Amino acid sequence: MTLFNEANSVRDFVRDRVASTQVPFVAGSTLLRATSDVLLESQLKSALIRLNPEIAAEPAKVEQVLHNLRAILLSARTSPHPVVANEEFTAWLTGQRSMPLGKDGEHVTIRLIDFDSPEANEWTISTEVTFVQGRVEKRFDLVLWCNGFPLVVGEAKSPTRPAYTWIDAAAQIHDDYEKSVAPFFVPNVFSFATEGKDFRYGTVGMPVELWGPWREEDTDVDAPAKIGLAAVGEAVDGVLKPAAVLDFLRFFTLFATDKKHRKIKIIARFQQFQATNLIVERVLLGKIKQGLIWHFQGSGKSLLMVFTALKLRAMAQLTNPTILIVVDRIDLDTQITGTFNASDVPGLVSTDDSAQLLKLLSGGARKIIITTIHKFKDAEGVLDSRNNIIAMVDEAHRTQEGDLGQKMRAALPNAFLFGLTGTPINKRDRNTFMWFGAQEDEGGYLSRYSFQDSIRDGATLPLHFEPRLSKLHIDQEAIDTAFAELASERRLSEEDKITLSKKAASIEVLIKAPDRVRQIAADIAEHFKTKVEPEGFKAQVVVYDKASCVAYKEELDHHLGADASTIVMSKARGDKPEWSKWTPGAEDLEQVLARFNDPADPLKIIIVTAKLLTGFDAPILQCQYLDKPLKEHTLLQAITRTNRVYPPYKKYGLIVDYLGVFDDVAKSLAFDDQAVQRVIANIEELKNQLEPAMAAALVFFPGVDRTVGGYEGLIQAQSAIADTATRDTFGLAYSVVSQLWEALSPDPMLADYKADYRWLTDVYESVRPSDITGRLVWHALGAKTIDLINEHVRIEIPESAETVVLDAQTIEDLMLGKGGDVPPKEIEKLITARIARHLNNPVFVALGQRLNALRAKYADIQQSSLDFLRELLELARDTVAAEKAVKEVPREEKGKAALSELFDTLKTEQTPIIVDNIVNRIDEVVRAIRFDGWQSTIRGDQEVRQALRKTLYVQFKIRDNDVFEKALGYIREYY
Repeated sequence: MTLFNEANSVRDFVRDRVASTQVPFVAGSTLLRATSDVLLESQLKSALIRLNPEIAAEPAKVEQVLHNLRAILLSARTSPHPVVANEEFTAWLTGQRSMPLGKDGEHVTIRLIDFDSPEANEWTISTEVTFVQGRVEKRFDLVLWCNGFPLVVGEAKSPTRPAYTWIDAAAQIHDDYEKSVAPFFVPNVFSFATEGKDFRYGTVGMPVELWGPWREEDTDVDAPAKIGLAAVGEAVDGVLKPAAVLDFLRFFTLFATDKKHRKIKIIARFQQFQATNLIVERVLLGKIKQGLIWHFQGSGKSLLMVFTALKLRAMAQLTNPTILIVVDRIDLDTQITGTFNASDVPGLVSTDDSAQLLKLLSGGARKIIITTIHKFKDAEGVLDSRNNIIAMVDEAHRTQEGDLGQKMRAALPNAFLFGLTGTPINKRDRNTFMWFGAQEDEGGYLSRYSFQDSIRDGATLPLHFEPRLSKLHIDQEAIDTAFAELASERRLSEEDKITLSKKAASIEVLIKAPDRVRQIAADIAEHFKTKVEPEGFKAQVVVYDKASCVAYKEELDHHLGADASTIVMSKARGDKPEWSKWTPGAEDLEQVLARFNDPADPLKIIIVTAKLLTGFDAPILQCQYLDKPLKEHTLLQAITRTNRVYPPYKKYGLIVDYLGVFDDVAKSLAFDDQAVQRVIANIEELKNQLEPAMAAALVFFPGVDRTVGGYEGLIQAQSAIADTATRDTFGLAYSVVSQLWEALSPDPMLADYKADYRWLTDVYESVRPSDITGRLVWHALGAKTIDLINEHVRIEIPESAETVVLDAQTIEDLMLGKGGDVPPKEIEKLITARIARHLNNPVFVALGQRLNALRAKYADIQQSSLDFLRELLELARDTVAAEKAVKEVPREEKGKAALSELFDTLKTEQTPIIVDNIVNRIDEVVRAIRFDGWQSTIRGDQEVRQALRKTLYVQFKIRDNDVFEKALGYIREYY
């Protein structure tokens, strides 16, 4: 007999976790129903009489209601994934339908469920529920009933069989049950799947790839991460308790229309469910009137606002509140309005102008109002002082800048204010915490859902980065000569020369050079045709300005044809007349985006400079070609346009960088499977090793009774290896046993150890993380796998085509400033001391002035460590060159490089420590690998470059090309 199987280890675990005095267990075979019945009609009849006075007065009216419900069920008999029937049945379940059952035929609302008191309903949890439709018979592992309605269906798989995961369970529901016995899923709120390691839930018709997990935020950050049945139990508690099921039914499921005009059902992910309830709870308590929600780009903030608005509007305590959705850009207004409209949200108004907004607010409109912050520009004084106004402010770090945010607060002095953002809030956004963060919230956030969380849960995709840097070869000597002639001819003053040279050498001129645009456009076309288009994806090209949009469009047309691309940009007074065709109005833009989202439409590429960098959700967009310098929030929001989920083939978003925004990012993933590799020829030696290896693996489970089966035994075993370190060490010990077993099999001596080996294997498999990504890909791709292998063997462009996975820390490091202040008096003292060593040399006087300017700039604008380091390296290189020129040998020549000495001179407690660490490490590494004359040899140059890259990229995660080039110049000069 198997100790741990699907039924006793997973199905029964869920059953017993749900079962209680309020939710009794009744075996499927003993339910009062025929196997062809969807409903438990005896329970339903009781509920109708209990909840509807008109029916209680005349119980015969029950049959009239049942007739309508049965008709909906019958309509789905030939409708796989019965979303339309499910929507109609949901309207009945949530009290949105009436019948003429009142006095004199008056219509009265039919109540099927008591939402005010979830426990007052009749709940039942059943296992092995059989349903027969014609000749088709299916048996569901778990069904949760409420008043006779099968609201939840669950499928379980074994936790100890590596061939099965929750994906197989979910696929059984989606691909089999919903198609072959559709009527049973007409009353369905959601279904769930679990194999005892992971728990996922989804709605009728929802592709398996979109089924979401459930996680509870752990208040103890030092507690070990929950695994196995402990994690599943947490999910069961969160999702399957009666109040949560009814919450999902009433507030957290939506019916919408997709871009192909098909009806779909949406269910909240756990972060949306939890954040909405935190907001609603805060509003109902009324004590704290603000909160900050950070949910990473692409993880569903728009839907979070929909769910929150719906639940707030339904709260009787709030007496019909006003919900205000505030954004900072028209495109975000359009996006969010589209989300609300697609979800058929009642009482919605999207303001056309400032006058309409002010009229709605001053008139006390009790609606859901979507507006931009700019429409508050004409607001003067108080417009509405009610305390049941709730404002949700999207992209809060931008929306509240300047006077507009103040005007909004003055207009609505007693409103609740919740700020939402999809990007990390850094230290320079202190005002965002001040306006929205509450002291009572740990870390300043009411709810936080990070980049890493969203990728882990499949809410967004990983980002891959491919640098393809364009090198500009500039003949400086010829430019200087020509410039000198021009200055002489036009009799330019020194000030004029400086002004002109700065403008001529600006990044704008270099980026927009026609030859550069021509070459990059050709590269984009080739890359798109070979890597993006064959997979069925589309792309976005982000360029410097509007003129660049037009230039790239002309060049791309030569390679891809005019129909393949279009430009989308905002309209401005100074635009050229011929650009008007690229500035679409709202209706035209909607058509452009619809074409872009249509896989069959020839429009493949959208060229932009600012518009559509935010508020643009196109899951088919997989690749972004980046040729514009972007920073911080704008950069993060731009690149995350590509991270939307697009099943079944899209596995990541791709950023192709032509400017070095993330220049020279090293691929530094180290894979360690912690398996023990042994090459032993002597079979007898292997046999001798098996017994101690088994003992070493079993020692992790002192006091665990290995004869106990079911979930009781599995929990005992999992509890013994609950913390990560112990679990990993056990995994290492088990891998030794496993390899020895495979090497010795089928030797008869294994019989004595078979029971213990099977037990260890079951326990190991129950805690080993599933290869969910690989399983999802296999499930989705099916027969295309072989084709993919043959078609996707590509030759990469050397160096510049290296693809790097950007993890959460990489992006957050780039977003978060780490600068500090240095006291001005200390700066003046240290700079004076430095210059004093060369008082008679004007070169050093100039260097001292540069240093003074650098420190002043650092103190004034709070540069990041990276910016400071870049300029410091350049100054250090020039200082060393000057010292060599006057034949001075610094006293630290034998111990430190001049850069380290310079930093030591400048260092204070507030100066970023990253600079101190990096300059010392550069000095140490280069001294170790250099040799005489290395600068003039290819091998020497390559070795130094490689060592420097490894130091900057891998060790210190500094991914800035300026830093690299200036550090390399310093090394060449000094070493």
